[in-house]
Amino acid sequence: MQPHVVVIPYPAQGHVAPLMKLSNLIVGHGITVTFVTTEFIHAKLTASMPEKSPIRLVSIPDGLEPDDRNDLIKRLESADKFMPGHFKDLIEKMNKSDDDDQISCVIADTAVGWALEVAEKMGIKRAAFFPAGPGNLALQLHIPKLIEDGIIDAKGTPVENNLIWLSKGIPAWSITEVFWCRPGDSKMQNVLFGLVLKGIHYVKLCNWLLCNSFYELDSPACNLIPGIIPIGPLLLGNQLSSHVGSFWSEDLTCLSWLDKQPVGSVIYVAFGSTSIHSQQQFEELAFGLELIGQPFLWVVRSDIINGPLSEFLDGFKTRIVNRGYIVEWARQEKVLAHPSTACFLSHCGWNSTLEDQFHNKSYICDAWKVGLGLNPDENGLITRHEINTKIKTLLFDDGIKTNALKLKEMAKKSVTEGGSSFKNFKSFIEQIKH
Repeated sequence: MQPHVVVIPYPAQGHVAPLMKLSNLIVGHGITVTFVTTEFIHAKLTASMPEKSPIRLVSIPDGLEPDDRNDLIKRLESADKFMPGHFKDLIEKMNKSDDDDQISCVIADTAVGWALEVAEKMGIKRAAFFPAGPGNLALQLHIPKLIEDGIIDAKGTPVENNLIWLSKGIPAWSITEVFWCRPGDSKMQNVLFGLVLKGIHYVKLCNWLLCNSFYELDSPACNLIPGIIPIGPLLLGNQLSSHVGSFWSEDLTCLSWLDKQPVGSVIYVAFGSTSIHSQQQFEELAFGLELIGQPFLWVVRSDIINGPLSEFLDGFKTRIVNRGYIVEWARQEKVLAHPSTACFLSHCGWNSTLEDQFHNKSYICDAWKVGLGLNPDENGLITRHEINTKIKTLLFDDGIKTNALKLKEMAKKSVTEGGSSFKNFKSFIEQIKH
């Protein structure tokens, strides 16, 4: 009997993408995969997916009205309260339909950890998948100790304005960087901290705890998390046909545009699937890219600002016509691997709604030394001059380039035969099969 795995991500782009990559890798080992998302996301995925996908897509309702989808609190609460019952019904229905096709394992994003509880009650094996960096997970799992030591209070607020250190090899968190902390927004903080606490409970229910990183990159954090299994970076490499779980159709014309640019010349600019700029910040970014005078590829989602884009963008496109290329969504892995790409201007996301971009930035700039941070001025604006200066500095910094190449080789080694993530993934697959 072929093993049958059900995969369920939190319903957001940064969660769906790595779990879809993981699903593609699992299917390659002769295991049936059913991928469960909300009806809203299911519609987006099926619209952008090839017709013959090896992965079965099924959906459950999310209980949201269309207007609720822009409200993070409503999205988080609905996923937590409304979806578990529907998920349980789905599993029961699947198990009844075919004796030879029983569910052998549920792989659930830790942000929908309730799926692990459903699986446990039904006697199904379960793997928790943490899509972001293990530093964030280590912090989450250490919350009871942080409360006990008086570093944070029972509501998650740091007691004093001190840095939070977990170990020497992990950058410290400042009070403004703890991802559930929302000074001035106690309702949001209560919801986030409540979900984070539940997450600690859910992780204890899993047979396997997988994460999208590799041991050599994150050993100090991995060493603080009992039983963690790093299987990343989850990459599809040259499998262009494999679907990466994108909600938008990817503009592949940018790859042929990149082919025409000199090696190591293009600045790639992308801020993930949810970040929104003010009109002023958006324009500063555009003027900054214009000032640099290098070719750039910029991903501009239609909803990237809270207002009309076309008026400003049309004039801007006319001025940069020979040098810049703007798309609504790109095949990011392909762009970053392209020889013409020189650097990446990013919001430092690591595939998670509940994560800490500031802490990711500390890793990039201070621990791994592969990037430079952009600092806002006294009005909270990152100016065109800051963008121009930092990117030019970055492009000519040989030390950063050397460090980045070193990390690239480490990452490659970890996912090829004999590497740490390769061995971890292989062992996980073997265990699912037996």
